[in-house]
Amino acid sequence: MAHAFILSDDTVLCRQMPDGWWPLQIQLPQSSTGSDEQAYQVGHVTLHESLSPNHWQSDDNNISSLSSDLISHNNDQTFTAPSTTAMTYDYAVAHNVTLPIIAESSTDTFVPYRQLMLHLPVALSDQISQAIQLLRWQADTQFCSRCASPTVHADQGERAMVCPVCQLRQYPRVQPCVITAITRSNPVSGETQILLAHHHRHGQQKLPPMYGLIAGFVEVGENLEHAVVREVAEEVNISVADIRYVSSQPWPFPSNLMLGFRASYASGDIIIQEDELAHADFFDLSNLPKIPPKGSIARELIDQIAKEQGILL
Repeated sequence: MAHAFILSDDTVLCRQMPDGWWPLQIQLPQSSTGSDEQAYQVGHVTLHESLSPNHWQSDDNNISSLSSDLISHNNDQTFTAPSTTAMTYDYAVAHNVTLPIIAESSTDTFVPYRQLMLHLPVALSDQISQAIQLLRWQADTQFCSRCASPTVHADQGERAMVCPVCQLRQYPRVQPCVITAITRSNPVSGETQILLAHHHRHGQQKLPPMYGLIAGFVEVGENLEHAVVREVAEEVNISVADIRYVSSQPWPFPSNLMLGFRASYASGDIIIQEDELAHADFFDLSNLPKIPPKGSIARELIDQIAKEQGILL
């Protein structure tokens, strides 16, 4: 029997469990699961399997299990999210999908993805990210960008919106974005420091302010390392060396692939790009400001550097 995650914008229908909110998979009526075409109508997408990190990392833990209507997990590194589907709340209502009673005070409600990613297994978080991006892509490509004719979904479940007039095919777009953890030794004490910046997008309404890493989109015609050098120079006016790739994370705001790097400070004095940043500086690992939450690649990079220095954040 087919099941689906239910989404509303970037929120996911979840059930409150003893260890937090977990995405529900709702059983679909037979009429909604009879063909690939129905599974690729606007508002309903098929999701690919999302693999656990142990497929590329060494890990001895046991794999988690999948219950009939609810994802559960034992270990973040070994949980694999099987292929499934996702649909919008409006699509579910229009196609008579039976939903639980949804209310903020009930055990079933819509929870923002940014909140869920703090504790979901990596594979499940990535699959929810996949759902958000695909459903948004469908909504944004209902008309041809070349001739403005209404588009239709490609046959046989291909992820493409097709113009029946000029035959232009529009595929989901992924925007590569580099994010870099830059380190140096404190000139006075020798302690390892990391460059952190308070971005305007983090807002001023919450105190203390949140500090993150330097990040930016990859431009046409440049490789990833070039993007790191350029973004760092543009935002904080310094040079870096020893650039090395660490890991990546899909980020559905709006449709990015975050590519995590580490680098060493080489030269220059910090001069911030004022339209992007409010402040930036090198901070001792033992005295960090408020940093991004767990679940984000920024926090993963910061935690990795701290752990190497014997510091648990």
